[in-house]
This record gives sequence, C-alpha cells and structure tokens, in this order.
Amino acid sequence: MSNYRRLKIAGGTYFFTQTTYHQHHTWLCSEVARTALRNAINHVRERYPFTIDALVLLPNHIHCLWTLPPNDDDYATRWRLLKTYVTKECANQLNLSEPLTISRQKRGEQNLWQRRFWEHLIRDDHDFTKHFDYIHWNPVKHGYVQQIRDWPYSTFHRYVKMGFYTIDWCGMTNL
Repeated sequence: MSNYRRLKIAGGTYFFTQTTYHQHHTWLCSEVARTALRNAINHVRERYPFTIDALVLLPNHIHCLWTLPPNDDDYATRWRLLKTYVTKECANQLNLSEPLTISRQKRGEQNLWQRRFWEHLIRDDHDFTKHFDYIHWNPVKHGYVQQIRDWPYSTFHRYVKMGFYTIDWCGMTNL
C-alpha cells in the first residue's frame, strides 16, 4: 500500500482538487449535489471550522482554497466528512450506474468520489493569487463557458461584488 505524505501546517491555506469517481461522472453541478455539498460544508464547519477563500464547482471536480484555524491542520477529516455527508445525502437520488470494485465494496464505499484528493499548501501571496485566479478561470479552461461571468458555480461572483474582480475579468494569461 502506498504511503502518502501530505504537508500539514496548522492555520495553513490549502488548494484542493477533489474529483468524482473515474472523473467521467458529471453529477457535481446538479441541483441535488449542490444542495448536498452546501449542507455538508455547513454541517462540517460547525465542528471543524474552515474558511473557503475560493471555490469552483465543475461537473466532475471541485477546486477550492481553504484556510484552517490556528492550531488546526486536519483538512483530511474535513474532506472525509464532506464526502461522506454528500454521499449519504444524494447517492440514491443520483443513482450512478458505475459498478463498485471489490475494494470499494470491502471498504463500504460508493461510486461518487475518487478516494483521494489533491492538496497543495499555499506558500506565499503570489502562490495564493495564482491558485485563486486558477480556480476562477477553470470553467473557461475546460470549455464550459467563454466568459467567467457565465459560470454560476463559483466564488467569482462574490469577488466581483466585493470589487476584487471586474465582471469582465478575462483570467490569467499564463495558465
């Protein structure tokens, strides 16, 4: 079995990517999934607080920046609880037809999420800005929209209201 090493810094800010199982399931933007994810985030943050600095929800993956509280580096528990909550809330409604592997059956897992997530510790302001912009540019990068403003499942709109971005911001040119 692989021994995954993750960098964990209490109070750190992290960039995450979490994908759906086999990445060809495109259920994340459905109404049921968005509602379940919103409820899961609220539920998990009651016991394990974190700040969502940026987020984009795409049909088969999610990118986000989180900042954890001081003296807390446990993002893995937060992801486990989020994925479990969403799975319990909407797996039956989504009714995905992907057969479960023997490994998933033994672990009691469903076919909604990739088992692992990708994480990157944000190291400085430049790194934060690069990942922040990457998150908001992602729907254009994947060809879902031509203009970022046209993708509804993103914190981009919050940052337009705050004056951080203009509505016609065209993204990073060096992605």
